[in-house]
Amino acid sequence: MFADSELSDDAFLCGRLRLWQPRRGYRAATDPVLLAAACPAGPGQSVLDLGCGAGAAALCLAARVAGAVLTGLEVQPDYADLARRNALRNGIALEVVTGDLTDMPRALRRDFDHVIANPPYYPRSGTPSPQPGRDTALRAEIPLAAWVEAATRRLHPGGWLTLICGTDGVPEVLGALAPRMGSVAVLPLAPRAGRPALRIILRARKGGRGAFRLLAPFVIHRGEAHDGDREGYSDTANAVLRDGLPLTAAFG
Repeated sequence: MFADSELSDDAFLCGRLRLWQPRRGYRAATDPVLLAAACPAGPGQSVLDLGCGAGAAALCLAARVAGAVLTGLEVQPDYADLARRNALRNGIALEVVTGDLTDMPRALRRDFDHVIANPPYYPRSGTPSPQPGRDTALRAEIPLAAWVEAATRRLHPGGWLTLICGTDGVPEVLGALAPRMGSVAVLPLAPRAGRPALRIILRARKGGRGAFRLLAPFVIHRGEAHDGDREGYSDTANAVLRDGLPLTAAFG
């Protein structure tokens, strides 16, 4: 368990959500906020967050969708405990189960309306982080295909998978979706207009029959380059990252 002295107190969604995060180790930034914004969950629907970390994605989703029934799976006990503490702090009901998605805990062998996931994306062959928690969260020890398989097994027929990953992982993810997942839409996340996308958000439906869609890029920052000591989010990104608006318009 993290000691209080090891934690920072961080604001998300313009302070609507406050999360304790380790000062050293994996720290959530924009990815879980974007992931939560892309999940099409509604009130009363069940959502499983695979690899929930300190709870950022699930809790950002709860801040937008009142009444969503939230569950998280986290392999690192310290982070699972922190997710529970963050949920309690924000007055949000979040069940957190400690376990490995490749050996799904019995408590989670049930179906959900939605599964969300932000898998590690640094290559397995890369240099390990000196912080074990950060290394586990970021370096891909489990293939993306295994994440897709675990998510598919946990979905109701007609349920939705929402996943964020690096663009280099797209071929593996798309290959793992067949044959049970369809109606696939891929949203490229471009750092600036005219720049190559480095990450994508993917949505797919269990049993879906819709055609594959590659959507127009979602541009995160305005301008051609970083302008001083400011974040410089685009208007659309600011609406999602600051105001908590959904990404439904981007997905059509």
